[in-house]
Parts: sequence; structure tokens; C-alpha cells
Amino acid sequence: MKKIFYLLFITGLVFGCTNNPKVDTNNSGTQNTPVFVRKSPDFQVDSAYFFIEKQLSFGHRIPNTPGHKRCAAWLVEKFKEFKAEVTVQATTVTKYDGVPLAIQNIIASYNPQQAHRILISAHWDSRPVADADSSNRDKPIPGANDGASGVAVLLEIARQLGAQNPAIGVDLICWDAEDLGVSHEENSYCLGSQYWSKTPHLPGYKAKYAINLDMVGAAGATFTQEGFSKQYAQQYLDHVWQIAHHLGYGQYFLFNSDSEILDDHFYLNTIANIPTIDIIHRDLSTGGFFPHWHTQRDDIQSINKETLKAVGQTMLEVIFQETKTTPVQ
Repeated sequence: MKKIFYLLFITGLVFGCTNNPKVDTNNSGTQNTPVFVRKSPDFQVDSAYFFIEKQLSFGHRIPNTPGHKRCAAWLVEKFKEFKAEVTVQATTVTKYDGVPLAIQNIIASYNPQQAHRILISAHWDSRPVADADSSNRDKPIPGANDGASGVAVLLEIARQLGAQNPAIGVDLICWDAEDLGVSHEENSYCLGSQYWSKTPHLPGYKAKYAINLDMVGAAGATFTQEGFSKQYAQQYLDHVWQIAHHLGYGQYFLFNSDSEILDDHFYLNTIANIPTIDIIHRDLSTGGFFPHWHTQRDDIQSINKETLKAVGQTMLEVIFQETKTTPVQ
């Protein structure tokens, strides 16, 4: 991944955005500001960290490889262990160079009978080349942050939901074949989410909104308000960011506007017509992604537990706050 369309950073807002006036982090409980009450169980970061290590233990998660197959089987087993109803959407897609790829989108559903649903996703495949590295550019990357971190958050969410069932429907989806594209070939990334958006696992599937996680485990991560997320799902983008600020994670979730990034959420917005936001690490100093993006250094050493905690706890709170009919202000 990923393709950045154009830059909209407002540099003057970079250091002021964590104190955005829309957010009451003091929870003063004044007449016009409802008191925020946390509802979620604790996100266990050591568990999520283990789930990253386990994914890396299978080797490279590239379609058509043994490591990919082993990891897929393990993901299905874990989601079932965590009491989800699991659907494996297996199909064959074509890579930009004409190579057929056997892929699997893995869907873990809670309360499948509930019409009121939200969707949280991440991609589980890893990139076959280290094209941003200074050496070994033709070798696969470990993909600890770029892929495994988001999936680890989904797995820990699933573990928590298996113990404490939410009042709404929740679908956790691991997208396949996200990171096999090239920038000069249109729609060559995100093949799994493109397929699902055209052919969802359930005919007529609907969700109130969706959240995509990408590169959510590096130290000092900053998540800006990405362009397509603002265009298609501003209400839910602000809702999630406000919850993160209420929880004390404002240093990660910044309110400044960012460029449009082609990621899995784009296809959910434009094909599946589900308002979807992207939580993706952006480097404010360079306008790019996290420092080890698409390099051999995207290994377990690049993972930071505090960042995982910030994202995971925010996602759990989003789920358990969703029992309300209106977003928290």
C-alpha cells in the first residue's frame, strides 16, 4: 500500500489539533456537554502483541504461499475460538501482472441477527517486495505494522467480544491481497476489499459505518483525518476521534485534514456504499507513512504497545458506545 492522491496538510494546525475545540477532554459535565462515561472492557495489549508475533511466525503472508495458507487457517481457528460466526470468502483474483491469486477474506461476525451493525477491518496479507528499502528491495517484508498490527487489534477485539457480547452487530473483516499492487497500475491494490465490495459475504449486507485499520502499531503514531474519510464519512470520523480524545489518546488522533489515500476504505465507500473511515499512520514531518513502511525493518521491533493500546481501546469503546442511537459529542 498505499497511494496518496494529493497533500492537504495544514501545517499550522499540526500542533494545535489535539486541543480541537470540538472535544471536551475535561468532561466537565456542563449543561451543554454530556458527561462521557466509558463503557468498554480493557483492551489487553500483551494479547494483541502476541497476535502480531504469531502472524509473523508463519512467514510471509503472500497469496499462493504456504505461510499465507497457514496464517489463514490460524485466523479462522482463533475467531471461532472467540465465539464468532466465521465466513471465509475464498476466490481467485488477478494480480496486475496477470498472475492468478488464491485469496481469502476472513469475516468474523457477532450478533449476526442484528440489523444495527458496524464493521471494523484490516488487511492480513504482507507485501512481497521491500520497494522503499535501501537494499533487498526485491525481498518480502515482515509486515509487522503494515498488516499484522491491525489484524492483532481485530483479534483482541474478538477475544473481548467473545467474553462480553455487545448489544449491536459487529463484523470484523481481514482483507486479503491489499498490498500486492504498484502505483502506476490503477486498482492494483486492495484486491480483497474490491472483491467483497462488489460481492459481499451476505447479499444485501449493510452496516451503519465501517472503520479500516492500517499500520496502527508503531511508536509515536499519528492518525490524521484522511481525505476520503472526510468526504464520505465525516460524521463517523469525528465520532471516533472524539471518543479517542475522551479516552486520553488525543496525541495519536489528530483533527487536522490530510490527503486522500487509496486504501481498503475507498472501495467500501464507492462500491459498497458503506460510510467508511481509515485509521492510518501518517508521518507529519514527511507527509508519508511510518518510517519503516515497505522495508525489511517493518518487524516486531517496530511495534509499540502504547500505540496498540490507544487504537484497540478506542475501537472497543466505539463498539460499546454504539448502543446509543446518536454519537457521543
